[in-house]
Amino acid sequence: MTPPANATFTVFQGFQRRAAGPLLEAALAVRAANAAGALETLLVFDDATGKVVDLDLRGTDADIAARLAPPGSDPASVEADLAPRPRGRPKLGVVAREITLLPRHWDWLAAQPGGASVVLRRLVDEARRAGASPQQARAAREAAYAFMSALAGNLPEFEEASRALFAADRAGLEARMAAWPQDVRAYALRLVDGPSASSETMGGPQ
Repeated sequence: MTPPANATFTVFQGFQRRAAGPLLEAALAVRAANAAGALETLLVFDDATGKVVDLDLRGTDADIAARLAPPGSDPASVEADLAPRPRGRPKLGVVAREITLLPRHWDWLAAQPGGASVVLRRLVDEARRAGASPQQARAAREAAYAFMSALAGNLPEFEEASRALFAADRAGLEARMAAWPQDVRAYALRLVDGPSASSETMGGPQ
């Protein structure tokens, strides 16, 4: 498959998120886990649709990169994608920029749990959700359900969580998923928020 240049994917090993990023990065993460003798099922999810992606992992890393590279891409950039990556969690794309607020705004932010940055990000995400069109909201719910069906179908209260999802009952959805593994719960909520939701929903602020 040749996904859009800005498409992102998430790899789950069992109920644990293993990697996230472009399709090539996801494919190489699956290949590395298989080479290490992973015992749990590895699934790659399209962040835009929540659906499982089938990958052809035959050959070398370079072979895989060549298959997944967009048509006409620079071979040098493909080789760069194969360079060893540092250990630890991936960067979350946080960008620091100056904002100007009145003193009363800063006072209010300082009194909120988590600090100003966490509160501002949450407010922006809530505004984004509120401004989504009905079509976008429906597509996000369908993506979340596709993921939940593939990975969480046997988890407690799956049916109840699905009903809350399609009723747009976020509080009910979160309550029904409370006993689910953290990564599964976080990714499902990220899909509900839409494909452009910040990856911070997978692990909280850094």
